[in-house]
Amino acid sequence: MTDGDVLFEFQRVGSYLRVTAIDARTGVEVTVAGPATGSQELLKRTAINKLRFVQNKGVGPAAPVKPGPKRGGGLY
Repeated sequence: MTDGDVLFEFQRVGSYLRVTAIDARTGVEVTVAGPATGSQELLKRTAINKLRFVQNKGVGPAAPVKPGPKRGGGLY
């Protein structure tokens, strides 16, 4: 994946900058946030790394999922 394949959206939310990265080919989307006074380039790199992580997460054999403990309080 190159940066040219990724679309970025920057949105200021209070004192934070929210960056959404979208893979143009697959539509996979991730969001990161950091201080609005910080480096936009650092937030872009962080978003790209998170996007790569999310896309590679499904590669390979799936790990078995163990069911969690049952929680009471409801009618069955």
